[in-house]
Amino acid sequence: MEKLFGDFSFGLFFWQILLFLLFLGLLRKFAWKPILGAVNEREKSIEDALNEAKKAREEMALLKSENDKILKEAKIERDAILKEAREAKDSIIAQAKETAQSAADRLVENAKIAINNEKAAAMTDLKNQVAQLSIDVAEKVLKKELSDKSAQEALAKEIINEAKLN
Repeated sequence: MEKLFGDFSFGLFFWQILLFLLFLGLLRKFAWKPILGAVNEREKSIEDALNEAKKAREEMALLKSENDKILKEAKIERDAILKEAREAKDSIIAQAKETAQSAADRLVENAKIAINNEKAAAMTDLKNQVAQLSIDVAEKVLKKELSDKSAQEALAKEIINEAKLN
């Protein structure tokens, strides 16, 4: 029975199967457990690394969204500060123009008052000078014309008559 199928030897086949099973048993006991443990450990470390990478990607996305949010808030705050600065600048310029205009108006008004005062003083002085000159001329004319007593009396009567009429 050893040679049932031509060159096929059942005994050799049996020993090969037995050795193969024995070799499998030895491999299972001594090699497969460490190999499978190493493979499982490697698989777990790869899975952990993938989970960590996924977690890191999620954290990066979260940080990016927070960064974008902070950047938007900073831009809004910057725009508000610039707007406030422009408004302050415009307000200061308007206030300065208003102050300068009021100061210029005050100067013009003071100049007009000073001119009017000087004009009034000049007119008063001119009137005084004209009056003094008129008095001096009248005095000289009267001295000459009223050198006699009868002419003085006639002039006095004439002045009294004119004063009553006015």
